[in-house]
Amino acid sequence: MKIDELSEDFTDSVKRIESPQNGSGPPAPDLLTQAMNAYASTSPTPNADGTAGPQLPPGMAEMRNKTGAEILADLNKAPLFMTELEENDDLEALKALAYEGTPAEVSQGFKEHGNERFKEKGWKDAKEFYGKAIHVLLLEVRKRQKASPEEIAKEDAEEVKKEIGILEACLVNRAACHLELKNYRSCTQDCASALKINKRDVKAYYRSSKALASLGRIAEADDACARGLEIDPENAALKAVAQEIIKKNEELAAKKNKELEREKRKRLEEVTLKAALKARGIKVRKTAQPPEMEDAKIELVPDPIDPTSAISFPTILLYPLHLESDFIKSFNETEPLGHHLSYILPLPWDTKYEYTPNSVECFMETTSGGLIKVGKKVSLLKVLTSGSVEVVDEVVKIFVVPKAKADSWIAEFKKKKAAEKASG
Repeated sequence: MKIDELSEDFTDSVKRIESPQNGSGPPAPDLLTQAMNAYASTSPTPNADGTAGPQLPPGMAEMRNKTGAEILADLNKAPLFMTELEENDDLEALKALAYEGTPAEVSQGFKEHGNERFKEKGWKDAKEFYGKAIHVLLLEVRKRQKASPEEIAKEDAEEVKKEIGILEACLVNRAACHLELKNYRSCTQDCASALKINKRDVKAYYRSSKALASLGRIAEADDACARGLEIDPENAALKAVAQEIIKKNEELAAKKNKELEREKRKRLEEVTLKAALKARGIKVRKTAQPPEMEDAKIELVPDPIDPTSAISFPTILLYPLHLESDFIKSFNETEPLGHHLSYILPLPWDTKYEYTPNSVECFMETTSGGLIKVGKKVSLLKVLTSGSVEVVDEVVKIFVVPKAKADSWIAEFKKKKAAEKASG
């Protein structure tokens, strides 16, 4: 097939449109305007037999003399030519035309499909069908909101009533799907919408109360259930929900009481421990950033609410010459340090065998920044009540060093502390 070349006359005319003549006078219309003006001419071209040719569509004729930008803006409002998404009545109308029949007929069809899938327990599919029906009907509501009083007066009252009835049913049915799918908040929203249409919709009260109870909103669930029973006192489903709400309320009340008892016990334990520490004269202090110790803490044993019980302390044994440590979760105040050293020493990393119960000396830092020697046979209580030490962040810290290196380590410790004081 031969492709004809463009004539010189056509190319010359394009050049004239793109490059207007210099001089005075109005600017030449843009290429799109020229094309639409030519296409939308109101003068029909005569046929060969002398009769008038067909008139162009009014919509095209209306575009005469508009600028290219105005033409594109008009085209963007037509669904076929849209390049931007916006609220557009023509687009919504196109959606509605996708289904045959009146809005009530279309939505009823979707509702019936939803009912079929619901019976088959296809909750998700049923929810989608009900959603489509709701969308069609809400589109009609939106149109009425924009309509004039004259247009509204012309509407068929029976048809509008039918649409509203289908909308209410679909909202309640979709709420049932949400309930089965455990979408409890969505269920309550659909029920609320249905009750705005009909305040006596018992199904909406029933499903709303079920969803609210599942969300733990017992007071609201009870209110919804009560409102439903006011309308239908003998409704078996609502009576069953009422019993569920009573049971759940009792469970929540028991749980709340248990939590209150636990909090009360916790406060009593804290007050008792504080009194026991004060009675013994043990100093404790907390910093802004205490270490994470999980469940390790200072506590009274065996009874945390008996001030005569012994106090146990989480304790860290530090080996400063090797940057190692051991953790004792519960060091009873009645026990001597030697008791714990007996099963901790010797250490697995001590290749020179310097750390044995008899070859080490132990120290604690004093509140003034010095050191106090901790005897291996002395109880922890005696050390902590000496008045020169304190327990920081609920942890007792004990330095363990070989006897042969104790003096040099003490001298280095004091030198470091003096430097810290000088710089501080």
